[in-house]
Amino acid sequence: MPIELKTQDTLEYVFHPVPSRTLRFKVRAANDAHIMLSATANPEGSDPVLEVFIGGWSNQKSAIRRDRATPDKANVETPDILSNDELRGFWINYLGGAIAVGKESEVEPFLTWTDPSPINVAFFGVSTGYGASGEWVIDDTPDVPSASGEVAWVPSQGGVIPPNAVLGGFDNENLYVGRAQHEGGVIPGKVLSSHGVCYVAWGGAEHGK
Repeated sequence: MPIELKTQDTLEYVFHPVPSRTLRFKVRAANDAHIMLSATANPEGSDPVLEVFIGGWSNQKSAIRRDRATPDKANVETPDILSNDELRGFWINYLGGAIAVGKESEVEPFLTWTDPSPINVAFFGVSTGYGASGEWVIDDTPDVPSASGEVAWVPSQGGVIPPNAVLGGFDNENLYVGRAQHEGGVIPGKVLSSHGVCYVAWGGAEHGK
């Protein structure tokens, strides 16, 4: 069952264990839907955290912030991305330091950043503020091994893992099936998110693309 909760105009985070490497949720709020990623529940002020602000700055911008500190690590104009009249869906993918934020049913993220000192994310928190309260519906379905079904290649870069990517193995972290151009061809390989590349084999060696 999905997690359903409400947040008040307090900027106080409500925490839950992360269900999977991709957090999928819907939120109804006039502005400032905030999501925190952390290694612990209720992190202290000095603990490393990541924050994603969707519809901040009066529902005009979205941003990624590290350790509650400014300047923001990434920000982008997102006018009217939230609605106080309807639930709108989003996803946040975090793996090996690469964080990507996208809209429901869109593969390409609208906001990305790679953390040079990755956090071992185990919990997420949600909050609202700056005049807004929120209604949240969060998918708590855990990751499962890839099963048979229709698959398709989707574009990505910088080690960002798209939602529902095919798991290909494990080498200190999850490896995902990818492909990249090399020596005039498109060659299947493995995506290592923490390195920000897809490795392809050619001439007896691995090449990061």
